[in-house]
Order: sequence, then structure tokens, then C-alpha cells
Amino acid sequence: MYREHPSTLGRLPGRTWKGSLATRPLSDHPPGEHVSRRLDLRRLRLRAAWLLILPFYIFAAPSAGLLWWGASLSTVGLSLRVWAAGSIRKDRELATTGPYAHIRNPLYLGSFMLGAGVMVAGGQWVFGVAFLVLFLLVYRVTVLREAKELEVRFGASYRTYAAQVPTVLPRITPYRAGDSDSPRGSFSRARYLRNREWEAALGAVAAFGLLALKLRLWP
Repeated sequence: MYREHPSTLGRLPGRTWKGSLATRPLSDHPPGEHVSRRLDLRRLRLRAAWLLILPFYIFAAPSAGLLWWGASLSTVGLSLRVWAAGSIRKDRELATTGPYAHIRNPLYLGSFMLGAGVMVAGGQWVFGVAFLVLFLLVYRVTVLREAKELEVRFGASYRTYAAQVPTVLPRITPYRAGDSDSPRGSFSRARYLRNREWEAALGAVAAFGLLALKLRLWP
């Protein structure tokens, strides 16, 4: 169970924190509050996913052709997520290289394509509409929150980047930051593994495996 960060206890706006360090004004958004928001949004995404997954597999009507088209779309989305996960150094620097040079949220775009592929393979358009609505409702909040956090953390660098790189539709020519040619901007297999993106691949295999099993057992 998540525990509230100690730095959020007993604090009121406008008060100061007294301790062994010099007295300093409190932030309106202490670190524990940011962690709590992230956990709440993650729980919301998981609950929304399970609300859709269970009835989806019960009423899914896959076919060989739909499985092929859906798997193709999901493969593109998964590849985009792999590229993004191997290019980002989470919470350490502003990602502006790799897919981030074309779009600000490649991981979320990849997630949408991955999920949309599964919906296509399921053969029930009503679940595709439900997936679209849930995705927009949940991830819109996530994208807006993260944009605010990045602006606070990276300031003018992020504002310049955000003004030139779209949120949803990728730009054709890559964005070039001052240090975009540095080696740290290249894809890293170790970084990909450290970000645990392989879990998404396992989830995709399981999703299509269940649909293929249903097609075989109940053609």
C-alpha cells in the first residue's frame, strides 16, 4: 500500500519547514503530492483497462484476417514504444531525440496503436469506440499533468521544445536541440531494458494469444 510521503504531513500553504537545514518556504506542490497524483492516475488507467478487457474477451469475434490487421497495427505501436523507451532517460533529462524529436508523447501514441490493434483483432466496433473514449479521458489528464511538471523542471528548454514539437501528430522533420548530436541521445538497449518496456511486448503477446485461442476453440 502506498504511504503518504512524510514531507506532505502537517504542512499548510504559506508556512515554513523548520529543521536542521535553513528555514525555507514550502512549495505549493511538495514531492509527495506529485507521487500521489501519479499513483492515482496509474490506478485509474488500470481500472479503466480492466473494465474494458473482461467484456471485450467475452464478446470478441476474431477472424484470421482481423488478427493479421490488428497484429500489424499493434506491432507498429509496440515498435514506437521500444524506440521511445530506449531513447528516454526518465526523470534525468529532457528527451528531445529519437521519436521525441517528432512527437512529445511517443509512448502514449504507441500505447494507443497497440490497444487499437487489439480492438481491431477483436472484431467488435463498440469496444473500439469504448477504448477510444477511455483512452482520451485518461491520457488527456496524464499528458497535461506531465507537461506542467516538465515545464517546472526544465523551464525555457521545455517551452522551446513544446512550441516546436506536436503533442499528437508527429512532425516530419526532427526537432534539433543544442545537444541533439550527443551520444546520449541515441537508442540504448540497456536503457530499454531498464525502462521495462519488454513488459508491453509480453502483454501484446498474451492479448493476441488469447484472441487466437478463442478463434481456434470457437471459430
